[in-house]
Amino acid sequence: MARRKGRNVDGILLLDKPQGLSSSQALGRVKYLLGARKAGHTGALDPRATGLLPLCFGQATKVSGWLLDADKRYVAVARLGVETDSADMDGEILAESPVPVITDEDLARLERDFTGDLEQVPPMVSALKKDGRRLYELAREGVEVDRPPRPVRIHSLNIERLADDRLRLEVYCSKGTYIRSLVADIGDALGCGAAVEELRRTAHGVFDAEAMWTREALEERFEAGGPAAIEACLLPAEAALAGWPQVHLNATGAAALRHGNTADAETVDRQVTGASPVPDEAGPAGILVRMHGPEGEFLGVGLQDAKGAVRPRRLFTTA
Repeated sequence: MARRKGRNVDGILLLDKPQGLSSSQALGRVKYLLGARKAGHTGALDPRATGLLPLCFGQATKVSGWLLDADKRYVAVARLGVETDSADMDGEILAESPVPVITDEDLARLERDFTGDLEQVPPMVSALKKDGRRLYELAREGVEVDRPPRPVRIHSLNIERLADDRLRLEVYCSKGTYIRSLVADIGDALGCGAAVEELRRTAHGVFDAEAMWTREALEERFEAGGPAAIEACLLPAEAALAGWPQVHLNATGAAALRHGNTADAETVDRQVTGASPVPDEAGPAGILVRMHGPEGEFLGVGLQDAKGAVRPRRLFTTA
């Protein structure tokens, strides 16, 4: 049987990833339903975890880097009194300890201590690489390696007592934050250990859970209308950049950008301000902006300098 090459499909689908599937498995199923040629996800969720997983198709994969850098929100249930080799309840239990009486003052202290700039040691079951291999691959072989602490930021943390040995955490955090490491560190602070029992991502950058599609809903749409019914669920790539400053260029400026050249400040017909995204990583002073042509078409992402000129950073093919 000839290998299916797929078709050109552009856009972002917000999947409510079910428990038990890896992010790659979930992506593969939706890619099949769409018949898409090119696809990628933006920040893996563990098989145990559920919730918001943005899937990028076609040209939308060009914004995946900025989605990977976006802040995220999670809801987690921590089981106290247990330590595992993976910091979640899928791992092997290493130790069990009695759970102390936890007061409201204890919870308030934990919220203060674990909010702000922190350093985390990534878990061995993470997707980080060591000498070209994923840590979780090494963990499956029983190999443990040194993992240097990584800086993360917890913007906000709310902790609620569910039971004597269960805590519910609402976490708003920076990229690179491991909720399993956070839970394990909280368990250490309580002196009894802790592991993740449930984990759900509820927001990713500008996207939130209200716009998600479940796997069951997508399967039903596919049965009723085929790939076109799934394609109707896609958001435009530009949706990932909502809130960014944007510039509208005249035909001359748009033509310059499409050829990879800088658009002079005189070609900017209109500029709309917005929240500043991350500073440009390439070095030159300026801000990242969304670029639009004379008909309002999305051209891609550019870098605008202090004089108003715009040079392309990531171009999108437009008709």
